[in-house]
Amino acid sequence: MKLTVRKCLIAAVAALTIGSARADEGMWLLQLMKQQNSIDMMKKQGLKLEADALYNPNGVSLKDAVGIFGGGCTGEIISPEGLILTNHHCGYDAIQQHSSVEHDYLTDGFWAMNRNEELPTPGLKFRFVDRIVDITDLVNDKIKAGEATEVTAQTRPFLSKLAQEELEKSDLKGKPGIIVQALPFYAGNRFYLFYYKVYSDVRMVAAPPSSVGKFGGETDNWMWPRHTGDFSIFRIYADKNGDPADYSAENVPLKTPKFLPISIKGLQENDYAMILGFPGSPSRYLTESEVKSRMQADNQAMIDMRGVRLEVLRKAMAASDKTRIQYASKFARSSNYWKNSIGMNQAIVDNNVLGAKAEQEKNFNEFAKGKPEYEGVVDKINALVEKEFPLIRQMNYMYEGLNGAIEFGSPFMVMDNMKKALEEKNDSLLDATKKLLVEVFEGIQDKDYDHEVDHAVAKAILPALAKALTPEELPDFYQTIQTKFKGDYDAYVDDIYDNSILSSRESLDKFLKKPTVKAIEKDPATAYSRSKNEKLKAVAMTLQASYSELPLLHKAYIRGLGEMKEPAPSYPDANFTLRLTYGNVKSYNPRDAIHYKYYTTTDGILQKENPEDSEFVVPAKLKELILNKDFGRYAMADGTMPVCFLTTNDITGGNSGSPVINGEGQLIGTAFDGNWESLSGDINFDNNMQRCINLDIRYMLFILEKLGGCKHLIDEMTIVE
Repeated sequence: MKLTVRKCLIAAVAALTIGSARADEGMWLLQLMKQQNSIDMMKKQGLKLEADALYNPNGVSLKDAVGIFGGGCTGEIISPEGLILTNHHCGYDAIQQHSSVEHDYLTDGFWAMNRNEELPTPGLKFRFVDRIVDITDLVNDKIKAGEATEVTAQTRPFLSKLAQEELEKSDLKGKPGIIVQALPFYAGNRFYLFYYKVYSDVRMVAAPPSSVGKFGGETDNWMWPRHTGDFSIFRIYADKNGDPADYSAENVPLKTPKFLPISIKGLQENDYAMILGFPGSPSRYLTESEVKSRMQADNQAMIDMRGVRLEVLRKAMAASDKTRIQYASKFARSSNYWKNSIGMNQAIVDNNVLGAKAEQEKNFNEFAKGKPEYEGVVDKINALVEKEFPLIRQMNYMYEGLNGAIEFGSPFMVMDNMKKALEEKNDSLLDATKKLLVEVFEGIQDKDYDHEVDHAVAKAILPALAKALTPEELPDFYQTIQTKFKGDYDAYVDDIYDNSILSSRESLDKFLKKPTVKAIEKDPATAYSRSKNEKLKAVAMTLQASYSELPLLHKAYIRGLGEMKEPAPSYPDANFTLRLTYGNVKSYNPRDAIHYKYYTTTDGILQKENPEDSEFVVPAKLKELILNKDFGRYAMADGTMPVCFLTTNDITGGNSGSPVINGEGQLIGTAFDGNWESLSGDINFDNNMQRCINLDIRYMLFILEKLGGCKHLIDEMTIVE
């Protein structure tokens, strides 16, 4: 018999609190810990705290010492005066923002010796979770009342409107820094409302040189053994009342209600470890066909297109310090998931993820027999995926190539309005479009942009994209290349970058003094941008037509998986909301006859040292400290200095910078990476192989005190010996 929406949702909630997961797997919702008996499982693995110490909706808990750093990382509070610890690669944008050829903090590091030297960082924010509210019943009531469908209830417009309505009714209305976000969980089977308190005066306090914070560079990224001192330190400032406020010299360090004490007692294999953070978007509930699409349409597009751009940037950055600093952050962001995509595709094959998904679908289809709400769901998903695959592949290749790699272009809609203003002699519209055009120009050609570097990227990308897609899949400007430029990509790109209205400030100013319709119509960058965007829009509109089907199928599939696997607890895919993952310190065996210890030491830094390779340069002072074994109280019992360690925690992008916490609630490290052998873990968790790579907190303290000379910062912290 066919279940009603209400009955389906009730069944889902019951099932999803008792679905299944393997040991160490799971990005758990703190607000469901008691309901799912998660605390009991954590205590069996070594947790010594009670549930309320982790998450207490009516009081202070570990939750209050963790927040969102910037736009895509986690950070933790490590002193009562608002010190934030996060990864070096999370703070990289800020470090680069403050760097110049004269003050090269990327190369040299940055150490504030007092509060006056802490650097304001415009645009950088830190978000705490103030409260979490279950709004599942509210959303379901609106679906029942016809105010939304099961599909539209999961969309941003509906949820944003609902969130604002709830904020208006809340006691937090009008409070400084409060923002609100509503999100679906379990593919729309549950909904939660998150209230965040946002601090916008965040200052840079300390960052090691890149030879420490990025030691190993691209070569070691996603790899073990690891010897990267991946940390940076910032501080939250607030007004005198402790409320969020824009930067002011009058602001003071935030008196935080909760901060993490730091343990330097050391680690042993199998020690309990938990991570609080904001993981982004794993896809654990994909079907086999969706995994294949991920490999061929998503990952391969990223591999191919980013690979072309990165090669151009490598050469340009090696040739100029100015360019190196300009593109440091862009290169790091791009290369990180370029290499991740390579590793994921390999790991999917090596770990037989497709076989595991096929087995799961076989079991689900058996379970679904005689259940109309689940019967045929997988087949319908697979049919839609097959239908959409060519379009998704086309979209990803174009986006990665034209939007992701090439920065230059023209705001063709602004140009259209300017043309209209000129034709209609509308002075007010003309003035407005002139202003917008300047803003667009300055947004592209800012301090971190080099016109000639981007020019070279475009020359490499356009022919590479032509090889990846069919002529029919390409934007119309490719026809212009063949007809007007006789297939000469370089000549076409030269025309855009040399002759466009936005090619230089001089060209722009000349046009603005005397704008004409003819100049707009002849502008090559405007024609290029229009063609590119029209093609992307056309593909997106075609894909949108089938969007309403897939979410409902996924909702049913995930609900059914929960029912099929009961009675163990289940977790929803992460969506950059607060999660807890727990596991243990643990070594692993990646291949036959190879064993990886659970920790690395500074001995490995000297073993990897290569003064001729920028990725493996060891600062002279650090080398001296290591050779002299000048580690202070941070060394292990045998006198060696730990650097990184492994745990079995389930993490993904967004967890970077997350605190690694022992069973007593003390900070023992900072998560920053996953291991190469398990990069398929976003899709299918492998308990035997998947490891989280963490910076040992003792190495951070050693670098901070001995290399940076910042004992005053350590004195702020609570150190447990």
